[in-house]
Amino acid sequence: MTLRWYSTVIESTDHRALARWWAEALDWEVMFESDDEAVLVPPWARELGSTLAFDQVPPGLVFVLVEHEKQGKNRVHLDFAPHTSQDRAAELDRLLALGAVRVDVGQGPDVSWDVLADPDGNEFCVLSSRDS
Repeated sequence: MTLRWYSTVIESTDHRALARWWAEALDWEVMFESDDEAVLVPPWARELGSTLAFDQVPPGLVFVLVEHEKQGKNRVHLDFAPHTSQDRAAELDRLLALGAVRVDVGQGPDVSWDVLADPDGNEFCVLSSRDS
């Protein structure tokens, strides 16, 4: 038996706003929204979802409502990479304009990635450009 990576859950005191922020940052779609959670999926997942095998369906992002603020550094974070055909610096600027902030988690000055945080303070990395 193989498990399917179904979703990554992110806690937030304003789950709807954070889900909308990530939807814009990733160009994903809000698939479901309630008073307790909001679910994002890649736009092509809806189109291909019914044609893919169970273990090939991509994971979504689920934002759940919590009452407590984030404290400390994340123990798990998301990594994103632009394609080599894209302007990485422009993508960083776009994320910062959306409301991301640069954060120092001890990464040092000579790394090939940038550490940012979303509006709720959840860290994520923008890696160097990749071909695959």
